[in-house]
Amino acid sequence: MYASTVRGLLVRGMLAGLIAGLFAFAVAYVVGEPPVRGSIAVEEAQAAKDAAGAPSAHAGHGGGDAAPAEAAHEEEELVSRPVQSTFGLATGVLVYGVALGGIASLAFSFALGRVGGFSPRATAALTAAGAFATVYLVPFLKYPATPPAVGNPDTIGQRTTLFFLMILLSVLLGVGAIILGRRLAPRLGNWNATLAAGGAFVVAAALAFVFLPDNSDAVQPGFPAALLWEFRIASLAVQLVLWAAFAIVFGVLAQRLLAARADGAEATGRQPEPAAG
Repeated sequence: MYASTVRGLLVRGMLAGLIAGLFAFAVAYVVGEPPVRGSIAVEEAQAAKDAAGAPSAHAGHGGGDAAPAEAAHEEEELVSRPVQSTFGLATGVLVYGVALGGIASLAFSFALGRVGGFSPRATAALTAAGAFATVYLVPFLKYPATPPAVGNPDTIGQRTTLFFLMILLSVLLGVGAIILGRRLAPRLGNWNATLAAGGAFVVAAALAFVFLPDNSDAVQPGFPAALLWEFRIASLAVQLVLWAAFAIVFGVLAQRLLAARADGAEATGRQPEPAAG
């Protein structure tokens, strides 16, 4: 594909990611913030209980009541919760949406015309579905999202490393499945090759689930199970809305861009730009 078309798709992908980020922010604020506030309340209640039960160093000097107050003010928030749940959340989700939109548009540029005779809208939908499955859904099934401050803080580095390792493996397995499907298509046909490649991806992902260690300390004992699953469902909903909105918006924008380029090429008597480079 010519550089100008790729550049146009990249810009439209980032714009679609921004629009999708707005929808995702709305879902995150309405559905995701209540369980976050609930988990913070649980953490604060547990911290107050631990502080009240801990012996005070000033117990013999009439200062026993100072321990809870000192524990409550031991750490001051650099950013208040109202700012975190509004401006901070919006900034993070929108930047995330723009970045993923740009990356997904480049993947779309490569996939268009290479994964079958699909229209730009259908290719955008397939690209978004594949990205959602490999970048989020498969890692989520192995390492589900957890609310802030509910796990063991000593293992957060290890848990983060395992999560990103699962993302990397999932993306590589997805790319491998696409390559396998393309090689099997001449012998098995597109449908059978797709089923075979999908089955191979599921088996390989299951093996990764078995051999990678679990996050046994991702959630502290006694944390409310209902609150935990509310947060996980909300996290899944945010990602689903983000990628669905991106697929719809980017599909429309990409379809218009490519159609306009094809019409312009026909009007000037040139060959239209190829679907993929």
